Amino acid sequence: MLHTQLHIQLLQPPPLHRHALSFSAYGRRKFTTTSAATAVAVGKCCFGKGVWNGVSRSIRNSATKELSDVEEQDRKEPMRRAYPFHEIEPRWQRFWEENRTFRTPDDVDTSKPKFYVLDMFPYPSGAGLHVGHPLGYTATDILARFKRMQGYNVLHPMGWDAFGLPAEQYAIETGTHPKITTVRNIARFRSQLKSLGFSYDWEREISTIEPEYYKWTQWIFLQLLKRGLAYQAEVPVNWCPALGTVLANEEVVDGVSERGGHPVIRKPMRQWILKITAYADRLLEDLDDLNWPESVKEMQRNWIGRSEGAEVEFCVLNSDGQERDIKITVYTTRPDTIFGATYLVLAPEHFLLSSLVSTVQSKYVEEYKEIASRKSDLERTELQKEKTGVFSGTYARNPANGEAIPIWVADYVLGSYGTGAIMAVPAHDTRDHEFALKYDIPICWVVTPNDINGDDFEKPYPGEGLIINSSSSTTGLDINGLSSKVAASKVIEWAEKTAHGKKKVNYKLRDWLFARQRYWGEPIPVSFLDDSGESVPFPETELPLTLPELDDFTPTGTGEPPLSKAVSWVKTTDPLSGKPARRETSTMPQWAGSCWYYLRFMDPKNSESLVDKRKEMYWSPVDVYVGGAEHAVLHLLYSRFWHKVLYDIGVVSTKEPFKCVINQGIILGEVQYIACKDQDGNYISAETAATLGEQAQERIPEEKVTKSGEYFVLKENPDIRLIARAHKMSKSRGNVINPDDVVLEYGADSLRLYEMFMGPFRDSKVWNTSGIEGVHRFLGRTWRLIVGAPLPNGAYSDGTVVVDGEPTVDQLRSLHRCIDKVTEEIDGTRFNTGISAMMEFINAAYKWDKHPRSIIEAFVLLLSPYAPHMAEELWFRLGHKNSLAYETFPKANPAYLKDSTIVLPVQINGKMRGTIEVEEGCTEEDAFNSASSDERLSKFLDGKSIKKRIYVPGKILNVILDSKKVKVGTR
Repeated sequence: MLHTQLHIQLLQPPPLHRHALSFSAYGRRKFTTTSAATAVAVGKCCFGKGVWNGVSRSIRNSATKELSDVEEQDRKEPMRRAYPFHEIEPRWQRFWEENRTFRTPDDVDTSKPKFYVLDMFPYPSGAGLHVGHPLGYTATDILARFKRMQGYNVLHPMGWDAFGLPAEQYAIETGTHPKITTVRNIARFRSQLKSLGFSYDWEREISTIEPEYYKWTQWIFLQLLKRGLAYQAEVPVNWCPALGTVLANEEVVDGVSERGGHPVIRKPMRQWILKITAYADRLLEDLDDLNWPESVKEMQRNWIGRSEGAEVEFCVLNSDGQERDIKITVYTTRPDTIFGATYLVLAPEHFLLSSLVSTVQSKYVEEYKEIASRKSDLERTELQKEKTGVFSGTYARNPANGEAIPIWVADYVLGSYGTGAIMAVPAHDTRDHEFALKYDIPICWVVTPNDINGDDFEKPYPGEGLIINSSSSTTGLDINGLSSKVAASKVIEWAEKTAHGKKKVNYKLRDWLFARQRYWGEPIPVSFLDDSGESVPFPETELPLTLPELDDFTPTGTGEPPLSKAVSWVKTTDPLSGKPARRETSTMPQWAGSCWYYLRFMDPKNSESLVDKRKEMYWSPVDVYVGGAEHAVLHLLYSRFWHKVLYDIGVVSTKEPFKCVINQGIILGEVQYIACKDQDGNYISAETAATLGEQAQERIPEEKVTKSGEYFVLKENPDIRLIARAHKMSKSRGNVINPDDVVLEYGADSLRLYEMFMGPFRDSKVWNTSGIEGVHRFLGRTWRLIVGAPLPNGAYSDGTVVVDGEPTVDQLRSLHRCIDKVTEEIDGTRFNTGISAMMEFINAAYKWDKHPRSIIEAFVLLLSPYAPHMAEELWFRLGHKNSLAYETFPKANPAYLKDSTIVLPVQINGKMRGTIEVEEGCTEEDAFNSASSDERLSKFLDGKSIKKRIYVPGKILNVILDSKKVKVGTR
């Protein structure tokens, strides 16, 4: 690959260093990770799509002495850096802060174009950043700096999604108030982000835990309540007794809480719910116009899950086979298969279940319900799991053919989807078929493809086709011989005419459970009158309703939230009626504050409204929104829902909040190499181990590994193929790389540049510490090209070594090709290839005798979005007093982009000996002089007599020699 080749050409291995001391922005501090810098990264190995895992040697641990010995070594031999980033970076970070360089004024010139670039709201965890986090932040910063230099008004803010369960759990475990922990974590995150030189407008910083912010989160809730989009209902929820809260489905894994691994049960509880289903069609339809990854849009379409079908009623029978006054309503997308329905299935939580279970089966049904309550919805609907169920002891009548069919209870049907009951058609549904085989339930084929006899089927056929076995003289319904689509329409028409059902559009999307039984969240601004239980909204003029101070955050154990312990806060008086009331003690989920924060960044200090209309109309929508694919559904869907409600009530002017969404790839931990062993402890190749089953494994140090073709093998025995894998960074795996350590040793610009150079922005990539040494040396080379070589004492002279002369045509070509490429690649978020173009330029520039100021200044501007600290320092040394942040980004001159050179074949005595690169239309003399100075061709010409030269411009140069010994170049 191009940038791999450049890497090899540009970067020479530095001297090995084994010290462990460096400098921070505020003085000398110990850095106890001992390392030995090794050879340069030399390639791109294919470890998954688009992943550069850099097969260069990783930093090896060489700590063989005590820390005191290392410090002694440091006193004798200071760290060798490729350039003085430890001085440059703190200086320019202070400059930007003191001069408010990146502040976006409240009143901007609205005649200029705007660019609103936003990172997904981070949660400030106690662990701080790891090197995976700055990937997206660096990309948005490059875009922000680039657009500023192109004359845009740029809005590039940062804030904190700071409410959440982790802080509350830590408070419970340690007794530390969650606000103290959260504020401390925010301070650390802020410090880490500032150390990386991101050009955020910190004066717009917001946090969801501040009352000035959540006042407007509460205000939005009250607007939802006014419009009937917020309501209370008793619903089965994921209740975790240990955490004392309701968990979302995605927070439950294998029946236990994702955080802490505590058991989770299904429990009916009265909860606040937001009616997102009222916006299902609009959420679905408006996806088509968004510049989002197609995978994200498809995930949202699937989550919304719109389907058209029918609701059909099945009448429950008593023990004598007579119809009771109980009807079970099922939803089906395949009404054409109704004659094949040989049993019904109810969800364990179905509201009718207790009224129809027989006495004999009651005990078994209750036991089954208890087991099902301990499973998450995801576990219950997993396709691979074995289907389980229990007979209710009761039957219902199939309205299509009048036959009595059994009613079963099974957990693969969810009470929250459709009606909580299905008509099971085992001949045409895989799950129903597995269930019917297990419990010996009849199977009746009613759809056949291509006129094949359905009785010949052994496996379920879920597709459409021609209808068979579907006629009843008793009910008057006959759909035999019809296509599935026509038959479905006829069944719906018959059901509506006979009052057995109706046409129905359904959604997989469920209304949003909007309450958590925990302390650390936004209070829900509602009270309940003591005498009637009626809910009363908190007056908007008195918002925010602030959280009371609590010393005890532990769960009550009764299901009552921790806020119920704040007795004086809970007891209140309704301001309108004067009646005593109790405040809602559940709090909002963490999603609440992150649903609308992008609007508050437009107008963060406004105390009168959520956002000023004029500012919202200018800045909306967000132009580029960057974050992880894990937020593809819930956060983005909830934000879109709230935005559409705000659009309907006139708060915002656009239908959608985010114009373009980009998902950055994941940075995985460094590659681990695993060797397999047989029972005797001998190494065996990975492919052999796969056929033998589970074997002993041993981790192999990277220095004992080499690459052979597509695989990694042992150096000492290349026949032993190894397993090479990388994992997502996590504390539990011990593969987390702290960016503070990287910045300390290589500088922020090196970290920024490396994360962008690792591979395509949207692809997953594998961290390799050796790789950062390469880009660090590239920056060092850039520094020395412009500033000059260091003095004997290691310091650098003031100023630069550039000259004020006119650039050559070749220099202009190199520059403008670089400008063109870097501009195009930033626009396309292909940052790695933009860096490659700058590396090419530096390679070319090192061959020049002189470096004209106009060329070097333009290159520094190109470099600045990627490596802003170095670029600012170079700009200052080039004689500029102001920051380059608002300088005009260079534009490529098309005249210098045309390739005016050609490759000319050269023959000696009629035999091809090589080629030379010459200007198009060059003279015979110029072509011959180029051939004579070419290293490969000169050996054929040196000292030989030239008899004749045959030159066809643009085609060939043929030099004919004779036997005379004369100096080349004379005729």
